[in-house]
Amino acid sequence: MLIWSIRAELLKLRRSCIWIAALVLPLLSAVFGTLNYLGNIAILQDAWYSLWTQHALFYCTLFAPTLVGIYCAYLCRLEHLHGNWNMVMTQPIAVHTVVLSKLVVVSLLSALTQLLIGALFIIGGLVAGLTSPLPAVLPLWLLRGWWSLTVQSALLLAVALVIRSFAVPVGAGLLGGFCGIAAVVKGYGVYFPFSLLPLSMCSHHPTEPMQCSGTAFAVSSCVFVLVGYFFCVYWLRMRDVKTG
Repeated sequence: MLIWSIRAELLKLRRSCIWIAALVLPLLSAVFGTLNYLGNIAILQDAWYSLWTQHALFYCTLFAPTLVGIYCAYLCRLEHLHGNWNMVMTQPIAVHTVVLSKLVVVSLLSALTQLLIGALFIIGGLVAGLTSPLPAVLPLWLLRGWWSLTVQSALLLAVALVIRSFAVPVGAGLLGGFCGIAAVVKGYGVYFPFSLLPLSMCSHHPTEPMQCSGTAFAVSSCVFVLVGYFFCVYWLRMRDVKTG
């Protein structure tokens, strides 16, 4: 049943405008990051690592949380319209399956976004004239970043379910991104869900290990995912879902 639910969610994405955002926002992030690197190349002396700080700065703070908010808002938008939640809730599909299918699809979209960001980073480096070898840790940054985006997905899905507005989950993602950077700077990044992305992608200190232990990162991220997931399940089970 989960596979069928995931397929149903994927059908919503066919011929949708969401692919424009999925392409344009990472591209803007890479362009801004590369231009910022080129504008400060005199003081940014660590080649690929310096370029990564500029790419990750824009991506983790602004573009990635916003994009995840768009993904979550879009996957809940059709149910919020024309009484479709009532139809969904009368189908022989468990509530936890409905929620999990949405989370899986947003996570898949986030994985594609991470692959695109990795490719754009490499292209940006070539445009900037970098000839040294790529950081061997790049795949790890992207993988951990994908899981951090899944954390954000679970929480922004909850926002998208509770508030029937396309703009609110997007705004919540944007606000979370800025607050996440502030928490990282203050040293509390592992305790805030939107800080896990810059932490996991080593946006501030790419030449050093992650600023928290792997165990702390794993525990924190899993807790936030479970909190978001179970809240969504609880919300759908306990409320009489009605839409205008």
